[in-house]
Parts: sequence; C-alpha cells; structure tokens
Amino acid sequence: MNTRPPSHRPPGRPLPLAALAAAVGLLVAGCSSTGAADDSSGPGGAGTAGAGRMKVTMVTHGTEDDAFWDRVRKGAEAAAAKDGIDLTYVSDPDPAGQAELVRDAVRDGVDGIALTLAKPQAMKGPVNEARAADIPVVGLNSGIDAWRSSGLLEYFGQDEGVAGQAVGDKLNDLKAKHALCVVHERGNVALEARCAGVKKTFGGTTENLYVDGTDMRAVSGIIAARLRQDRTIDEVVTNGADYALTAVDAVEEADSDARVATFDLSEDLVDAVRGGNVQFAVDQQPYLQGYLAVDALWLYRTNGNVSGGGVAPVLTGPAFVTRADAASVAGFAANGTR
Repeated sequence: MNTRPPSHRPPGRPLPLAALAAAVGLLVAGCSSTGAADDSSGPGGAGTAGAGRMKVTMVTHGTEDDAFWDRVRKGAEAAAAKDGIDLTYVSDPDPAGQAELVRDAVRDGVDGIALTLAKPQAMKGPVNEARAADIPVVGLNSGIDAWRSSGLLEYFGQDEGVAGQAVGDKLNDLKAKHALCVVHERGNVALEARCAGVKKTFGGTTENLYVDGTDMRAVSGIIAARLRQDRTIDEVVTNGADYALTAVDAVEEADSDARVATFDLSEDLVDAVRGGNVQFAVDQQPYLQGYLAVDALWLYRTNGNVSGGGVAPVLTGPAFVTRADAASVAGFAANGTR
C-alpha cells in the first residue's frame, strides 16, 4: 500500500463563477451527459461541455433496477446539479465491462472519474490510464483496503470489516448462536469483508452461504434449503435489502425460527424493520457516497481540496437502523435518499 497520496495534476484555473451559478439546479441525466455541446476546455485543459462546465463520469459495478445503486446515483446527481457538472453514470457488474467503461471515460477526456473497486485488480489498468491522462480518480462504496494502492485520490464509503464486526457484536447482544451470512456475489471484496467481520466478533457459529444474486428465486430456495438442513441456524444475515426481504420469505418457507438482519436499506426494508420482520439494518448511506464522490472532484478541480488528505478514507457508515428508530428514517427512504 502506498505511504503517500497518489500524484495527480494540480487543479487548473477555477471554473468561471458565472458559469457555476448558471448551472446550479440543472438536473442531470443518469446514463448520458447532459448540457450544452462540448465547445470549451475546463479546468486543467480537459474538455467540458458548455462554458467551463466540468465532465465527470461515475462507473460502478451495480446492476440495473437495484434500489441501492439508485440511491448512489441520486446522490451523485444532486451533487452534480449543485456544482454545475455534466455527469454520466454508467455501470456493469462484470469487472471487465466496468474496466472498459472507465477506459471510455478516459478516451472522452473527462475532468474526473468516480468508481467502485469491487474487484480491485480489474481496475488497476484503467486507473493507471486515467492518471497518465491527468484525470483525477476517486473511489466509493467498495475497495476501502485497495483505494490507495490502486492510485485513487480519495475514498468515500464504509469500512466493511468494521461494519461486520459491529453486526457480530449486535448478534451477541441478541443472544444468537448460529449465523448464516449470505454472499450474493462471489469474490466481491466488500461482501467478503462484511462476513469476515461478523465471524471475527460473533461468539456463535458463522458460516457463509454463496448464492447467485441475479436469480432471486434461486436465492430464496437455497436459503430455505439450508435452513431445513440445519435447524440450529437462528440468524440469517444478508448483504442487501432485497436479499433480506427474500430471506424473510425463505425463513417462512422453511418453517424456521431464524431471524433476519441485513446490511443496507430500501424503503421496503425500512417497512420490514418497522414491522418486525427484519431485526435491524446497517446503513452505509449510499446517497451520501455518490454525493461526496462527485462533490470531491469538483472541490479538487476548483480549490485543490483532498478529503482525508489522500491518506484516510471518508467513512459514511456503519449506522444501525432498528425498529425503535426506523420511523425517523422512513421519510428519507421513501424519497430515495436513505
């Protein structure tokens, strides 16, 4: 791991204040750049759309129709609207596909890239290409143990190992004895770190159950089958809101006494916590991750700011949402910001 923050070109001249003021409030499209045609150069000489407008691309490993990534994107769009940035949001769960999307952004000459490091090795080449092109790159959501060695400028997210340990402690408080940690994407460093964290602090038995997260019917069936096989399992921990709701159905199908807890939120998940069907959720605040990543690139390009000094991540979680406080979060979840 690097002991010094990665070297990037110093920020160029500040964006014209008039252009920024005029751009604030502009809604951005998620899947393609918006705004005026590319007719000028932005900070540091990179091409931008409109008069002095920045171009930023966010590349994640998210899948379509996933409420979690909708929140990341919504936060990114809010920051882009505030800062007058032309934002492109793209995603591909396949690491090779994600890498190619990053290379596309480099070829487009954007002013900044925000990306996830679910599979850090796949991102090393594209990040090096971005740095060679003097494009600052920040990380979010996945890869907290790899962002510095990968050459990223900043990182925004949850320490997944710490979050997992907090869940293990919570399960101890709840007197659980045997936890099933459901991993819906094999090899995803964030999910593996969470379950490893649970195992580290949980006093009972922890086992990982690997499923194909793209097939919810199969996920439910596999969880139910494992619960039937071992009646000592009294806790199912999932790594996403949709998987938690599926696990609730699987528990019922298996006629099991197991309870369900999860990482991450959605509107339906908050309702499930309020109703007692899910014990608790760990909120890493994906809206905040998307917002901070885009805003950080604007701050770097216009004022030379580097959050965390380039050596420490900016943590957005973990925060627990339980039945006692779920009502206070419900409104934000309904708005798609929690």
